Amino acid sequence: MSLVRRSVPMAGVRVHPTAEVSADAVIGDGTSIWHCGQIREGARIGQRCNIGKDVYIDAAVVVGNDCKIQNFATLYRGVTLGDRVFVGPHACFTNDLYPRAVSPDWKLIPTTVEAGASIGANSTILCGVRIGRNAMVAAGAVVTHDVPAHALVAGVPAKVVGWVCECGRTLDRNMKCAYDEHTYPELRKRAAKSH
Repeated sequence: MSLVRRSVPMAGVRVHPTAEVSADAVIGDGTSIWHCGQIREGARIGQRCNIGKDVYIDAAVVVGNDCKIQNFATLYRGVTLGDRVFVGPHACFTNDLYPRAVSPDWKLIPTTVEAGASIGANSTILCGVRIGRNAMVAAGAVVTHDVPAHALVAGVPAKVVGWVCECGRTLDRNMKCAYDEHTYPELRKRAAKSH
């Protein structure tokens, strides 16, 4: 493992002196990595991302452009984030369906978060799920199944409790956002099936 403590920022990238960034990681222009963050070998982080204090990004994790990953979040190998994904503080992604301290037949189970989705603080994302475009996971939720695009999920286990606009605000029963007046007619059938 070629782990390097970067005290001099890479071109176009801000790395706090206490962060540990592998020399084998790829980090896009305009990205900031803050106090005590750890970026492992083979990780790929896009442009203009903000990686908070004590964030752990495991080997080969992929993070899209314009993502914000808040303090103490953990992204283990197998996680792929699309562009503009928000990950709240202390959120945890897993990658093992049958965790044991020693498991000779361990298999990596990938997880995908599509563009524009938000993962709430202290939420847990079990491996093998797909979180849809612009979906929102409430704080403290435990996601055990796929989350449809624009769905708002909450609880343990997380269930669909509403629908959200691209801006993140909830939609009314006609799938219209009162804030920006966008409408999502394609969500009406999906919403009817979930209730």
